[in-house]
Amino acid sequence: MSKEPCRLYLITPPRLDDLPGFARQLEDALGAGDVAALQIRLKDVTDEDIRAAFSALNPIAHAAGVAVLINDRADLAQQLGADGVHLGQGDMPLREARKALGPHMMLGATAHDSRHLAMLAGESGADYVAFGAFFESATKTPKTQATTDLLSWWSELFEIPCVAIGGITADNCAPLVEAGADFLAVCGGVWNASGGPAQAVRDLNVAMTLAR
Repeated sequence: MSKEPCRLYLITPPRLDDLPGFARQLEDALGAGDVAALQIRLKDVTDEDIRAAFSALNPIAHAAGVAVLINDRADLAQQLGADGVHLGQGDMPLREARKALGPHMMLGATAHDSRHLAMLAGESGADYVAFGAFFESATKTPKTQATTDLLSWWSELFEIPCVAIGGITADNCAPLVEAGADFLAVCGGVWNASGGPAQAVRDLNVAMTLAR
């Protein structure tokens, strides 16, 4: 089990065609239950789109005590004053990113289903490692399929937090919490939930509490 209670880590949809509307959804969602972080993960958009999203969403997140990370772009994270950046295996090398970001900005790293990549990330200065995908996801096609033994192994041996990602909902998250996930990264399971994002955040928090 995790030393601290498992917490929710929200990820934006890959496109925000209605930014004001999404900002209202985010505010409602963050008011509905505990959320640790928000990752702005926009794909096939311009830098200005990312800047606009950050400007609209960062004040809402910070008002709720939620950290804001930028996906892929350490340079923009620095320029915008984000709380951190999440990097995939094809992005800037982690050691280079840590040197550029300094000791205080958060640095997260994708480890897929690899123990080796996770250990390298920890050695390179990552503040957390993300394992996945655990379930089928409508948000993106998973490159790897992870199993709960990864979470158990990591949480038993390492102090750096681990994040579970990929198709997570309130209905399927319990085994991930029980295995030792420190955070559950959720996108479609919140923003596309039939009962709406706020209800999904409530349901996930209840499910995580029951699974502890």
